[in-house]
Amino acid sequence: MKSFLHYFAGMALGLGLLIQSASAQTFPPFAELKPQNALPDPLTMLSGSKVETVREWETKRRPELQQLFQHYMYGKLPAAPQMVDAKTLFTNAKFLDGKATLRELSVRFSLPGVKANAPSWSKHTLHVLLITPNDRLTPAPAFVTMNFCGNHSIVADEQVKIPENWVYKSCKGVENDHATAAGRGSQADVWNVDLIIAKGYAFASFYSGDIDPDTADFGDGLAGEMKPDLQFAPDDPGAIACWAWGYHRVIDALEKQVAAKAANLNLKQVAAVGHSRNGKTTLLAAAMDPRIALAIPTQAGCGGTAPSRFLRGESDKQVESVKRINTSFPHWFCDEFTSFNDDPMRLPFDQNCLVAICAPRPVLFANAVEDGWANPDGQLEVLKAAAPVYALYGKRGIDANAKPEVDKVIGQELGYFIRPGKHSMNRQDWEAFLQFAEKHFAPN
Repeated sequence: MKSFLHYFAGMALGLGLLIQSASAQTFPPFAELKPQNALPDPLTMLSGSKVETVREWETKRRPELQQLFQHYMYGKLPAAPQMVDAKTLFTNAKFLDGKATLRELSVRFSLPGVKANAPSWSKHTLHVLLITPNDRLTPAPAFVTMNFCGNHSIVADEQVKIPENWVYKSCKGVENDHATAAGRGSQADVWNVDLIIAKGYAFASFYSGDIDPDTADFGDGLAGEMKPDLQFAPDDPGAIACWAWGYHRVIDALEKQVAAKAANLNLKQVAAVGHSRNGKTTLLAAAMDPRIALAIPTQAGCGGTAPSRFLRGESDKQVESVKRINTSFPHWFCDEFTSFNDDPMRLPFDQNCLVAICAPRPVLFANAVEDGWANPDGQLEVLKAAAPVYALYGKRGIDANAKPEVDKVIGQELGYFIRPGKHSMNRQDWEAFLQFAEKHFAPN
């Protein structure tokens, strides 16, 4: 998160999730970091020592990487709230001609960072669209997603709440930066809920603007609520970190649904999905919360699934660069990340290390042939460079000599998919997502 001055100047984890503060360890300033032209080895500690066992990885290197990403790139994720409350707003048991039950949840949470003896509710409320299959005898695995245009854009049901805050102009039915009923069901072909339900999966989605509207108004999101004076530290969270925290709160809400026997869900089989900037968020959310059993960041590009470094002499005219993304979207990352605008080689990690944090959980990268800006070739290299950590767990990951095959998912625990077309998400993508999930989620 950027302060105004900076803007204009240019697994200590579990069910009681509490992200360790990146300040728990002192990291070197930018000028003292040594340039590395290749993708950094995820098994080499910042000190230079080599990690050789799963125990060393889980107790030393993985926590170090989680802190490094929060310190230098995304900012510290807020602490888990002391209180989470999920209220069902409505239930429609005859959705999709009786094949599914549609609900919307109103999820409140206490403001992160408030003293234990005096928690207070945040002014931000998550609205979670939850759709579950009716014909399953066993608990359903669930896809958890973050959407761009509001829950009402996913299905046409008139009971689904229309967002009251800022919404992208590109979304159908938006007038004066706010959604209207004209947008109901307008993105049904993006989400393909009928296909997901037909395969026996549940679907849960929330609008990113419920946590932080995607604007450079630094006071309208969760981070601004935590620091109303807008005096942000260099490693305070950007929007992506706050959105990732939102994914975690959705899982909290689903846990409450299961505990109350209100929904038949298998929360050991939660798959997180997101496209573009939401894909960046998906991968970070999975890296910071082991309750996400499988991650599918799609066309997430720089700051997500593509390397921050140029590996083959690319330029920022060919693929998005650290400098370009920080300039275009100053609110996505923390202030510290701007230090690397002109020299990303000094980053002590790259996105292969963020994938490695997820090990041994499956991760699928999805791409499109015409989406060169997202650097699909570089994304494949990222997956290959994460494979050594998966090998520690006896997982194959993706082979070093693997090559893209259009319209086909390649790899094992680490998967790669590329299809014809442009920057978008469609039914063909979801068919690949479901194929990957079915490969790794054993029948329950």
